[in-house]
Amino acid sequence: MMSTLEPEQSARIRIFCADDHAFLIEGLRARFDRETGLQFVGSLGSADGLVEAVAREAPQVLLMDIDMPGRDPFETIEDLKARCPECRVILLSAFIRHAYLDVAVKAGAWGYVSKRDAPAAIIDAIRQVAAGRFAFSPEVISRCGLDPNRPTAAADKNAPESRLSKITPRELQILRMIGKGMSRNEIAAAIHRSPKTVDAHRSSIMEKLGLHDRVELARFAIREGIVEI
Repeated sequence: MMSTLEPEQSARIRIFCADDHAFLIEGLRARFDRETGLQFVGSLGSADGLVEAVAREAPQVLLMDIDMPGRDPFETIEDLKARCPECRVILLSAFIRHAYLDVAVKAGAWGYVSKRDAPAAIIDAIRQVAAGRFAFSPEVISRCGLDPNRPTAAADKNAPESRLSKITPRELQILRMIGKGMSRNEIAAAIHRSPKTVDAHRSSIMEKLGLHDRVELARFAIREGIVEI
């Protein structure tokens, strides 16, 4: 005999949280438990193993910290899009920069919220994304000067794009590693590619950003705060 709770549970939005701050996770979980139609299904403190955990728990929405231990966040989003296409990712970050929104959407994210946002704003973003709409919190919209109806430059072919918005998620990952002072061999090992592949990506990044050598790339990454994400 089917439980009378099953229809109600099946109608809930299943949420998985990935963040290395246990206090934040517990706070969100407690808030979700008080909300109608939301169900917390699990959490992880690292991007390592996140794709497998999401595949196992089958959430509709993944709330993921953009700055936590483990794999590159944008690479993880791309893998999730391929393996768990029914799961929609919302990035949770303390760093609000327009260019990151462009790269996040290119990678497959559905939303971007700030850790300083009120819980109600984060919950609203979750509901919006679960309903199939891109969602950006009030602080993100305000800080980046976005139109809520057209939240990213990528959505508007006539909108001006920053230099950083031209690079791919993989290139952003490599640029961040260059900014951290990693050598080409260290980068190659980290992304499981050959040093020649790293060189090709680096050349592409320099061309897109109008920079000329590794030193300029590192300075750009530090100045723009890319090493912080």
